[in-house]
Amino acid sequence: MQKVVSGIRPTGNLHLGNYFGAVKSFVQMQNEYDCLFFIADWHSLTTHPKPENIRRSTRTILAEYLACGIDPDKAAIYVQSDVKQVLELYLYLNMNAYLGELERVTSFKEKVRKQPDNVNAGLLTYPSLMAADILMHKADKVPVGKDQEQNMEMARLFARRFNRIYEVEYFKEPESFHFNQKAVKVPGLDGSGKMGKSEGNAIYLCDDEATIRKKVMRAVTDSGPTEPNQQKPEPIQNLFTLMEIVSAPDTYNFFNDQYNNMAIRYGDMKKQLAADINDFCAPIRERILAYSADEEYLAKVARLGAEKAAESAQKTIEEVRHIIGFR
Repeated sequence: MQKVVSGIRPTGNLHLGNYFGAVKSFVQMQNEYDCLFFIADWHSLTTHPKPENIRRSTRTILAEYLACGIDPDKAAIYVQSDVKQVLELYLYLNMNAYLGELERVTSFKEKVRKQPDNVNAGLLTYPSLMAADILMHKADKVPVGKDQEQNMEMARLFARRFNRIYEVEYFKEPESFHFNQKAVKVPGLDGSGKMGKSEGNAIYLCDDEATIRKKVMRAVTDSGPTEPNQQKPEPIQNLFTLMEIVSAPDTYNFFNDQYNNMAIRYGDMKKQLAADINDFCAPIRERILAYSADEEYLAKVARLGAEKAAESAQKTIEEVRHIIGFR
């Protein structure tokens, strides 16, 4: 069975975009592949979070993964920092990574622009740590967004370079699995772009009914169509896209017909959309609260996941030491 490895940074709650863009794919993949999903708490250190934020966010993401349907009996779910072997491979890969190529990585240059007062070594060597996470388990596939493709190219580069330097055929080159080949792009509520934490336009899976209603009712709209069957502007199309994702087909068709006939009442549409989003999120929200309250079970899931990941990682690191020349 092919192996899949993927991680998510513990930067807050999961939103609808995360669910339809990644987590839903994880749930499907766990039935087809040998999956290892990790919470990338070491990666989060590049933004200098406080200790309590790391602990809280790690528990939150773990509870939400479980609530969304990831089954710890099918897929290993672990915390990155619980598998210490990753750091050793990270060191070895850094020894063969070059300053110029790391500085040319688009995500690094973007971070330098956004946080010029915090250009740390972790940002520079982010591709090395990501590669260590992947190569440690000899992953066949890595689910990533398009924005991570350059880091995946770096991972493949590091695998080839290790094999060439030490004259072995040890590391395989992992294949990128792009969510957007199958996943739904969920728009935000601000009238443009996709849903995201940093954009402040997200509906979180843990949002209560009142919060969801408030967010949806504030969504950007216009004064309505001026002619029958006219093309929807982006803010309006975003609302219809959300409705297509969470509402029944006849509900979507009703409001679509209302729009095409110039009879649309956005207030009514938003109320229905908010109710449908809540109906979708409510069972997930209940499971999130239940898992979050059971810290003993969360600890057990993380421990068992780390044990499986560490078993794979230890085998790799022992073989890598031998190849390099360490006893």
